[in-house]
Amino acid sequence: MAHAPAVATVIVAYESSAELPGTLAALRAQLEPGDELVVVDNASSDASGAVARAAGATVLELERNVGFAGGCQAGAGATSAPLLFFLNPDCVPAPGALAALRAAAAERPDWGAWQALVTLEGGEQVNTSGGVTHWLGMGWAGQVGAPVAAAGEALRDVSFASGAALAVRREAWEAVGGFDPEYFMYSEDLDLSLRLRLAGWGVGIAPAARVEHAYDFDKGAYKWFLLERNRWWTVLGAYPTRLLVPLLPALLGAELALLVVAARGGWLREKLRAQAAVLRSLPWALRRRRRVQAQRRVPVRVFAGGLSATLDSPFLGPVAELAPVRTLQAAYWGLVRRLVRV
Repeated sequence: MAHAPAVATVIVAYESSAELPGTLAALRAQLEPGDELVVVDNASSDASGAVARAAGATVLELERNVGFAGGCQAGAGATSAPLLFFLNPDCVPAPGALAALRAAAAERPDWGAWQALVTLEGGEQVNTSGGVTHWLGMGWAGQVGAPVAAAGEALRDVSFASGAALAVRREAWEAVGGFDPEYFMYSEDLDLSLRLRLAGWGVGIAPAARVEHAYDFDKGAYKWFLLERNRWWTVLGAYPTRLLVPLLPALLGAELALLVVAARGGWLREKLRAQAAVLRSLPWALRRRRRVQAQRRVPVRVFAGGLSATLDSPFLGPVAELAPVRTLQAAYWGLVRRLVRV
């Protein structure tokens, strides 16, 4: 049996002094010789760094808040273990979680990244059992709110793996460049997963690894700005040309519907800001696209197979539930899928 790989756990902390003690205590009990534990302090004003040091972690103090994506990049660069494990500071790994993630590395050598089964507080309901990626570039937590048993027990592929408790082979991480620091936070896990899949790596979930997450989706309107800006960066970067071109009319048309959703949801200003940010960043986004597409190793139809036509996100509101909307977008996606198979 192959030797279990050493793990470098990276926790990006920002004003996290209250959450870190429980997370680090649960994690340290699972570390093995050769493992690394790094807490990246994103210029916190509280005692996050001191709390992490007291718990025995190596602390990397940054001079400014570079966000989750930039913090993970810094933490990965400060470690050397062959398996990276990114863990949110408000996530508490259950006993055996790290061992299950190590085991998945041996059982699925084709996987570049995989997540733990992330549960809501109490551990009885799913937070995410693997992300769902709609062809519009939107991603959301799979099976959120479902009983934990619904996630099953077997290793399986997912469209994208959650960054809340994410294992990544260093080989794969370095091959595709890791998280893009420009994202700051939100959707960097979806973007990384799509780029890994584009480059020929698998992405999955190891349900035997359980992590309890103090989850709250509603973190202010600014989150919607980041989600929408980053969604477009991901689509422009990861979607192969033969997929992107026929999708562009629908992607642009969907912007009108999203303006309605944003207005009803109270984040119209952030949606408009996101659109402006994407337009301003187009030269950078297209340069990035050339780099990403140069790494493609899979047929377009295979990449497209990981995208969904369902609009069952709990966060999109009533517009997505309208029968004509659901039927039209599913039919459009079916047509595009047939085109890319030609």
